[in-house]
Amino acid sequence: MSCGYQLRWYDLFPVFSYLFLRGQCRKCGAHISVQYPIVELLNGILWVCVWVKLGISADSALVSLLVSALIVLSVIDWRTYEIPLGINIIIGILGVIRIIIYPSDIAGNIIGMFAVSVPLLIILLASGGRAMGGGDVKLMAAAGLFLGWKLVLIALIFGCFYGSVIHIVRMRVSGEEHMLAMGPYLSAGILTAILFGSEIIEWYVGFF
Repeated sequence: MSCGYQLRWYDLFPVFSYLFLRGQCRKCGAHISVQYPIVELLNGILWVCVWVKLGISADSALVSLLVSALIVLSVIDWRTYEIPLGINIIIGILGVIRIIIYPSDIAGNIIGMFAVSVPLLIILLASGGRAMGGGDVKLMAAAGLFLGWKLVLIALIFGCFYGSVIHIVRMRVSGEEHMLAMGPYLSAGILTAILFGSEIIEWYVGFF
């Protein structure tokens, strides 16, 4: 970012390139943010978790791509309070591909697209945009298409839970008010639904 150096292929090995360069630009020596290797490492760890949990399948490949999209979305929203439309479109496309590969519950996926996004849209309009952003609505629409209505409800519940708890802790620690970027918390809720949603549903149904 400081000298405009064009990265070469050997500068792009996740984590290892950062360590080899000691966190500095190869050309000018400027410091490179530690955010990059952290994000790369997180992406790798979550990919491993997905493949271990879901096994070797086309669904694992789609979920891995979804995870990467959610990580990028979360970092951008955390820093700018905006969710890029392009990432939501990518998530929606992944949802369409998943329906094509696994068409048995297409009705549930279509319902999922609206089950959470429509109530959030109503809240958005009623609050004049103060309660949440339009990017959050689009995210849950795309995620609902990918997950189906049951899992997207779980994603919303856990996303709101994560956001509430962490936001309160942040305000307590800093003593200041923070604008809430919901994208990272909703993304965490989506990941929770993907990895543990079926077990959560079975646990809940077991009470009846």
